[in-house]
Amino acid sequence: MTTRIIAKEMKRRLLLVSNSTLHGGGYLEHCQQQIKDFFGQGVKTILFVPYALSDRDGYAKTARDKFKSLGGGNTFRLLKSLYDNKVLSEINKRVLQDGVPYMGSSAGTNVATVSINTTNDMPIVYPPSFTAIGLVPFNINPHFLDTDPNSRHMGETREQRIIQYHEEPDTPSVLGLREGSMLLVEGNKATLLGTCKARLFIRGKPTTEFESGSDLSFLLTD
Repeated sequence: MTTRIIAKEMKRRLLLVSNSTLHGGGYLEHCQQQIKDFFGQGVKTILFVPYALSDRDGYAKTARDKFKSLGGGNTFRLLKSLYDNKVLSEINKRVLQDGVPYMGSSAGTNVATVSINTTNDMPIVYPPSFTAIGLVPFNINPHFLDTDPNSRHMGETREQRIIQYHEEPDTPSVLGLREGSMLLVEGNKATLLGTCKARLFIRGKPTTEFESGSDLSFLLTD
């Protein structure tokens, strides 16, 4: 599957959200205005892909009742179903070449990237590959959590796990999206939106923090 095309042909429009539900609010409530702005008034039909949960009818109803969303649930289940239904290449083509808008939250954001290697989800099923749709040339870690200095938990922090990922050769950059944050991609321009900062991990370099509103277009270059 080809995951990149030359810049002058890039028509992608992506809204990649860290989380579907934010504490204190309902399903997609925290990003409702961004969703409205993203799809605009002219969009009458949205294709919702409910593969991330086993109860697909119930999940579709939740999205339908809220009116707009793409993605969420378990990343491994979502990617496996995309492979099983042979739609990865078609989504890639429709988004990158035809300009069909793509929105994902949580798992839907994970599968929009290079691979799902940096997901937080358990591998409850096993897809043929961890290679994802490839709408952007980097990975995202939704629900990114900062290290709690007062915690007695002795397991790896989210940051440590991403750094371990970058111990492997030829691994792409990872954008840690905290809950309440999202990335808007329009062609070759990427902008951080939402209420939180994001943390960027680049192999071999110190981590960097970016404020909401930051231009992250440099992540879209090879």
